[in-house]
Amino acid sequence: MREIIFDTETTGLDNRMDRIIEIGGIELFNHFPTGRTLHLFVNPGDQKVHPDALAVHGITDEFLKDKPPFADVVDKILEFFGDGKWIAHNATFDMGFVNAELARLGQPPILPDRVIDTLSLARRKHPMGPNSLDALCRRYGIDNSHRTKHGALLDSELLAEVYIEMIGGRQAALGLGVAGSGSQNKDNAEVEEVVVAAIMERPRTLAPRLSEAEAEAHNALIAKLGQKAVWSKYDQLN
Repeated sequence: MREIIFDTETTGLDNRMDRIIEIGGIELFNHFPTGRTLHLFVNPGDQKVHPDALAVHGITDEFLKDKPPFADVVDKILEFFGDGKWIAHNATFDMGFVNAELARLGQPPILPDRVIDTLSLARRKHPMGPNSLDALCRRYGIDNSHRTKHGALLDSELLAEVYIEMIGGRQAALGLGVAGSGSQNKDNAEVEEVVVAAIMERPRTLAPRLSEAEAEAHNALIAKLGQKAVWSKYDQLN
């Protein structure tokens, strides 16, 4: 199962006029990072970065001047996401911007059944909150000390760790192995694949560790407890 943890940075809060200026994504396969990432800066055209947004992510109009418009990177974005789930923290915000950008290009929207909102997951799992990304990093012991400003790729990396923790990913890792000869991505780089480890069966049953005298003593004790005793419902030791 492919999932893409992603985040966007924008010129402001209103997707009717504000634009995406950065998008970052981390590919997961069966809840494990594959090593494939997406990170793009986008020229928003005539739309300027709002001062409040600038204070959050620090991306300036000057920096974005030579970056490609969304129309030039949309195919790369859609190819990276492919048929995977779109996973974001407060996904309503990010998907609102993604679908607004797609609509401007006459592209169909990403439907809700392909989207997972980790904020909604966190609110169900931790109803007393707080459930911001920083708060969840603290809750799960994830180091976010290098996060001085919001950044799409950095936030995606942190969210991937949080998401794996929220769904019990580290426990799920027990019994799973990593195949060294994985598939290759479009850059001809090897991608690790998660495989289920084989369950080994004993060639013969282990010998009983109880002696005959211990088994007889146990059975004698059960007999003294009477037929209504819980132990009487189980087979006696032979």
